[in-house]
Amino acid sequence: MKVVIAEKPSVARDLARVMGAKEVKDGYIAGNGYAFTYAFGHLVQLCTPQAYGFHNWSVSNLPIIPNRFDLEVKKVRKDGKQIDDGGALKQIHIIKGLLEQADEIIVATDAGREGELIFRNIYYFLGSKVPFKRLWISSQTDKAIKEGFANLKEGQEYDSLYQSARSRSESDWLIGINATQAITLAAGNKGLLSLGRVQTPTLAMICSRYLENKDFKPQAFYKIQAGFEKDSISFKATSEKIEKKEVAEETVAKLNIGTQAKVVKVEAKETKEQPPLLFDLTSLQQDANKKYGYSADQTLSLAQTLYEKKVITYPRTGSRYIGEDVFEQVEALFRHLADTAEEGIAAISRNLIGAKLNKRSVDDKKVTDHHALLVTDEKPGPMLKEQQNIYNMIAKRMVESFSEVCLKDITTVTIDAEGVELIAKGTVIRQYGWRLSADQIEIPDDDKNTDEQDNENAQLPKLTAEELLEILSLELSERFTKAKPIHTEASLLKAMETSGKEIEDEEMRQAMKDCGLGTPATRAATIETLFQRDYIKRDKKKLIPTEKGLAVYNLVKDRSIAKVTLTGKWEQKLEEMRENKVSYEVFMKHIKDYTAKITKELLQLRISIAQEEIKPQQKGKIKCPKCQPGNIHLYDKVAQCDHYARGCDFKIWRTLNGVFLEEKEMKSLLEKGKTSVLKGVKTKEGQIVDAPLVFEDFKVNVG
Repeated sequence: MKVVIAEKPSVARDLARVMGAKEVKDGYIAGNGYAFTYAFGHLVQLCTPQAYGFHNWSVSNLPIIPNRFDLEVKKVRKDGKQIDDGGALKQIHIIKGLLEQADEIIVATDAGREGELIFRNIYYFLGSKVPFKRLWISSQTDKAIKEGFANLKEGQEYDSLYQSARSRSESDWLIGINATQAITLAAGNKGLLSLGRVQTPTLAMICSRYLENKDFKPQAFYKIQAGFEKDSISFKATSEKIEKKEVAEETVAKLNIGTQAKVVKVEAKETKEQPPLLFDLTSLQQDANKKYGYSADQTLSLAQTLYEKKVITYPRTGSRYIGEDVFEQVEALFRHLADTAEEGIAAISRNLIGAKLNKRSVDDKKVTDHHALLVTDEKPGPMLKEQQNIYNMIAKRMVESFSEVCLKDITTVTIDAEGVELIAKGTVIRQYGWRLSADQIEIPDDDKNTDEQDNENAQLPKLTAEELLEILSLELSERFTKAKPIHTEASLLKAMETSGKEIEDEEMRQAMKDCGLGTPATRAATIETLFQRDYIKRDKKKLIPTEKGLAVYNLVKDRSIAKVTLTGKWEQKLEEMRENKVSYEVFMKHIKDYTAKITKELLQLRISIAQEEIKPQQKGKIKCPKCQPGNIHLYDKVAQCDHYARGCDFKIWRTLNGVFLEEKEMKSLLEKGKTSVLKGVKTKEGQIVDAPLVFEDFKVNVG
């Protein structure tokens, strides 16, 4: 029997249907020599620190670096404890039973880094020795599934992909666990402060841009704008920036309405504007955020649904190119769109059938695990509006990408008005090409500078050098320099893709993708984590850091864990590992060394944090009941030993049994073992009484 392991039940059902398996069992579908079973994402995960004996958060435990990483069934948190996920435990037993009967395993988890890790963790956790092959497909159509099963890959071909996925998972564990515990312990009473390999530099980008924007002081500058007319065509010409008001006023004083100005130079330049590349996941998320305000996570979810509906190809792709083999099928896809797409896209598709197609997005060398996003030849059924929007974006980008270049004549006119140089520009589109029509509205880009559009004119008359023109209007306008805008999800995704480097050229950005923050498949989850941690919030499309987010940023902004370029380099090494250029052992040694270093750095923060937060009304000393040399410091919510960094983990809440303890009562409790009689003490049974609190065996009870 061949056991097929998919990533989720819906995919297993689809594969089973195509391959003729119809007998539905508990946890799998059997038939035709196959058993199709499934995970629910990560059924098996890296063990928690508790599995290695680290049950409490303590400075003396850090850094936690296991000699080897063990695996366990997925856990869930209940009543403050980590327990096995019942559904995951049941499914892993079902998979184990199937593998014991299997002659061969077919890996049908998502064809990418995380999909490979999901399968391998199950395989190694169960200690299976059954040989396995890989189903590697880029769409879920029946045709693609049948072709994939007919051309299964050898499992070991993906060993390097697994090592890359394993290294990513283990490095995130090491840095996340240790950095989170270190900064939380260091910060004392700030509550849980989570740090992560990708999460923290992403937060740093949001916070630094926000603070830069808020602290920005606009600088005034001035521009002179003159209006002209010829052949009943009005146009404007604008001066360069003038920094000082006095200079601007002196300059404009030279001019008057009616002044003659001379055309010095007329330059007409033909430019070719190439069509955009096809979408990968990140560029789709950026445009969906600009156009519809969808979050990165929402776009990914919508695209994943469309993939499972079989109407688009694999969405978690980092490539904006297709290979020659896929290009051969593109005309058939245009015929499909001509019959099924909305009329605007269908009309262009009809024009592309039989035409010479632009091959800018065709490059075998630039296709990674998966090619760029395309529609499939499956006829779309009824969809939610949001799904339709994403489908139409992908279809529209397809017809744009394979259309002709847009040809423009850009005319730049230089005019001399009494020694003041004025510039007028006009653009005439000679061939709309991929821009499709004059009605096409470009998606607004918040990063673009509108000052550059001052001298743009919808139309210019025919002008020649030495020609004289009369100034018909004159304006001196005061402008102000603008701060870089606060990040939106679109601009943040763009920054994550290039490790914060500002690169406009999309092909250059493609070249940078291997050293970006995270991967196209994980960036949305990273942003969502920041929301869940209450580090950021949305203000319309803007991403605004919360007080908590800014507090964390201010603590770590000068530490290496917040550096975008460092994380980008790690991502590059993971990609090189996938290509067999870097070994797992070398990369993980570097990560373990770094973990020890950053943990030490973060624990040293405690001294400055503690100094800031000791309550000023603490007059005397309170001896620590756990270690001899330590003294207790009183914070807003907790009392804690000042020998924290030296290994004493003693900490106690200031509010006990419903009563807040002032310094005198806390000293009495910890040094004498008992408070005076307190009012409003809450017992275990929920009664409110007047009674002392007793401290015994490091537990507090009502006396």
